[in-house]
Amino acid sequence: QKQLVESGGGLVQPGGSLRLSCKASGSGFSIGTMGWYRQAPGKQREFVAAITTSGNTNYTDSVKARFTISRDNARNTVYLQMNSLKPEDTAVYYCNVRNRWNSRIEYWGQGTQVTVSS
Repeated sequence: QKQLVESGGGLVQPGGSLRLSCKASGSGFSIGTMGWYRQAPGKQREFVAAITTSGNTNYTDSVKARFTISRDNARNTVYLQMNSLKPEDTAVYYCNVRNRWNSRIEYWGQGTQVTVSS
């Protein structure tokens, strides 16, 4: 059974940092692009960042220069380093993994809460 397990969320003050992790496990998991999305209360889920198998990255404008996505292919893990956090970054963050051979096949983590507040 394929599974994505996230960790690293929590409460942080504005200007602080957090690092999210998401590990993919399960047999037959052909991992392609890995990414992060977030959903704030009352809003739709939105794209945050993604990284391809070759290491190319993409970010939504609001997090550029503050967030860094990376991956460890040996550990089937994707990370999101979040610096200079703002209250508007508060959301549930979801890990997303797409099948390497068919990007229409995707998997989601259970979500981890990030709260930025003083």
